[in-house]
Amino acid sequence: MSTPYDPETIELSAQKFWDEARSFEVGEDADKEKYYCLTMFPYPSGKLHMGHVRVFTINDVIARYHRLQGKHVLQPMGWDAFGMPAENAAIQRGIPPAKWTYSNIEEMRRQFRRLGYGYDWTRELTTCKPEYYRWEQWLFTRMFKKGLVYRKNSIVNWDPVDQTVLANEQVIDGRGWRSDALVERREIPQWFMKITDYADELLDELDKLPGWPEPVKIMQRNWIGRSEGVELSFDVAGEDEPLTVYTTRPDTLMGVTYMAVAAEHPLASKVAASNPEVAAFVEACKKTDAQEATLETMEKKGMPLGISAIHPLSGEEVPLWVANFVLMSYGTGAIMAVPGHDERDWEFAKKHGLPIRQVIAPTDGSKIDIDEQVFLEHGVLVNSGQYDGLDFDSAFNAIADHFEATGRGRRKVNFRLRDWGVSRQRYWGAPIPIIYCDDCDAVAVPEDQLPVVLPEDVEVKGTGSPLKDMPEFVNVPCPKCGKDARRETDTFDTFVESSWYFARYACPDSHDAMLDERAEYWAPVDQYTGGIEHAILHLLYSRFFQRVMRDEGLTDVSEPFTNLLTQGMVLKDGAKMSKAKGNVVDPQALIEAYGADTVRLFMMFASPPEQSLEWSDEGVQGSYRFLKRFWTAVQDHAAGGPVGMIDSGALTDGQKELRRKTHQTIAKIGDDIGRRHSFNTAVAAAMELLNAINKLADESDAGRAVAREALDAVVIMLSPMVPHICHTLWQTLGHTTALVDERWPEVDESALELEQVEVVVQVNGKLRGRITVAVDVSKEALQAEALADANVQRFIDGKSLKKVIVVPGRLVNIVV
Repeated sequence: MSTPYDPETIELSAQKFWDEARSFEVGEDADKEKYYCLTMFPYPSGKLHMGHVRVFTINDVIARYHRLQGKHVLQPMGWDAFGMPAENAAIQRGIPPAKWTYSNIEEMRRQFRRLGYGYDWTRELTTCKPEYYRWEQWLFTRMFKKGLVYRKNSIVNWDPVDQTVLANEQVIDGRGWRSDALVERREIPQWFMKITDYADELLDELDKLPGWPEPVKIMQRNWIGRSEGVELSFDVAGEDEPLTVYTTRPDTLMGVTYMAVAAEHPLASKVAASNPEVAAFVEACKKTDAQEATLETMEKKGMPLGISAIHPLSGEEVPLWVANFVLMSYGTGAIMAVPGHDERDWEFAKKHGLPIRQVIAPTDGSKIDIDEQVFLEHGVLVNSGQYDGLDFDSAFNAIADHFEATGRGRRKVNFRLRDWGVSRQRYWGAPIPIIYCDDCDAVAVPEDQLPVVLPEDVEVKGTGSPLKDMPEFVNVPCPKCGKDARRETDTFDTFVESSWYFARYACPDSHDAMLDERAEYWAPVDQYTGGIEHAILHLLYSRFFQRVMRDEGLTDVSEPFTNLLTQGMVLKDGAKMSKAKGNVVDPQALIEAYGADTVRLFMMFASPPEQSLEWSDEGVQGSYRFLKRFWTAVQDHAAGGPVGMIDSGALTDGQKELRRKTHQTIAKIGDDIGRRHSFNTAVAAAMELLNAINKLADESDAGRAVAREALDAVVIMLSPMVPHICHTLWQTLGHTTALVDERWPEVDESALELEQVEVVVQVNGKLRGRITVAVDVSKEALQAEALADANVQRFIDGKSLKKVIVVPGRLVNIVV
């Protein structure tokens, strides 16, 4: 009787072996083909959830598969350790964020190890440690010297109770997520990185990423948002400075019937100073959420300023409004409104009784009524004076030429992409390495004074950053003149840490440089895996940082990730797992009940990786039952003792069929995992092969040899998914080498060759029989066999034969 399947004992034993053998630690080897396989590193929340388990298992399967292909595989792990949750926990628990974070890392590292992931832990990174963030501070100072970073006033979401800036996602229905206070839009100085300097390259080189999902590339293209238009000026009555706007539709210029400016625009501020109603409206606007997405859906409100702009072509007066849907941070903070040909402008004009003028007509000559419906398409110009009759392109060029000739405007390429604001008015982040001096202004911290270390033993109260109340941190001499100066107390956006960590894994112990020659060996990442929610910001910022590092001479690589896999969510009862919904499944409890291999197998078998996975308790139990059958099949076979070599020339039909099935499965699973990342079909194919092995039930020497070959193959091929049980079963099958060091089985082409084939026989197109014939049977002999089949005879007897269609190896169709 075979030894019972005991997951915990088996798994802990395998993990002990890998640890002692240092199986997953790798150096650089120029003689080997490298394969850098990486998952987006986690925030150390303290506990793994099923979404973690799914994505990290997917990546581990890919890494282990490529190792079996003989590649030199690097799969590291680290921690995206800065961020607001640690501050919130510190406030709730009365402990420093650092203490909470490091405790969580210890617990999550233990959970990762229990799941058997093949990580090189010698390269572990923790982004809140000075030896890590020192180098992003260094790069920031280099960018400062090059003019790639700058400081300017920017509008932010301000919580007046917590005295802090809120990210857009922390504003819920216009209120702070924690204080519930009405959020204000406040203008404060912020540091920005000039990602827009790389906008063209970031856009154009998306076409050089065939290994990325097209939806991700589309999202990035839309986010970068390249547009060609005209920047032009409207004079304002009584003002010295004209009002500048940008439009992608200069063909609609004669349809402008009003203009709108942002609440923070100087013109709005000037009118508000003497008009209480406008002042109240402006203040109300400042209390609304500054998200673009919110602006799209909220009610469009406005108020006339009582002043007019002068239309640059017609000379007509155009009333100026202040509106809540115009952002000072987007474009020039002013828009020209063409209600006849822009949906938002049309809705606003209808609400406030403003004129709507048609200046574009359909190209087919059909009539439209813009009082009833806006007309958005390109067409031909009407009611546009000298430009009447022109199509879009002709009108664009003619109007652009006019403004360039008169010096009142110019053609301009604009991007939806904005420079990256990296300042955060929070404590738990990497300090921005800037010192402010009354005489020297902003000065970068010198390289020999880096890192600027974040004090860790602090009390966080939730009302502003404690750094401001620490004179020992703030008060420093100016690096230029030596006079008293003050340190920047803002910290970096946590996206800064995650925008280059993948490069640092190559050389985590480099003390003298951000990257060293080891990065040349490993870059770029060959396979990157993570959630679709990171399609824009994280991936775009990483592509930007990679280019900044390239231009600093740290690397020759422009794109950080060659291939990208974005996995779907884990759902339960049709909804994403969350504590609020009460539908969370704890991975730890499942591991204790069924073992890590069962959890891994279910995650790979239940759904293709890019689709959402619906949780199923029955599915988990089914995976566990399969592993028990797998264990028993190998144990029972091994109990029969050693087997001899396969003599392919002396096999029975059943033995040949199992060999054929084995090598077909080797080819299929190799393609499923390596090319298609179709792990669920790979598991299904392995299950089918195990069924075929059990079905053979041939205890002859040849039968056992063929079964052993098949079992060896199943154990190797399932090992990326369920590495622990396979590690033990490999030894059970008599192998003295470690499975983790084996190679993927090779397909024996001769085993795939068929001696006989089953052919379908139809009579007048209907299935009437099946016959087994030699693969190389002639057409004539195949036709004769079909006509002689007893069942076919019943349907053709006594009827005249019109013709016989023969498709060798597939079918015979008899027409009577």
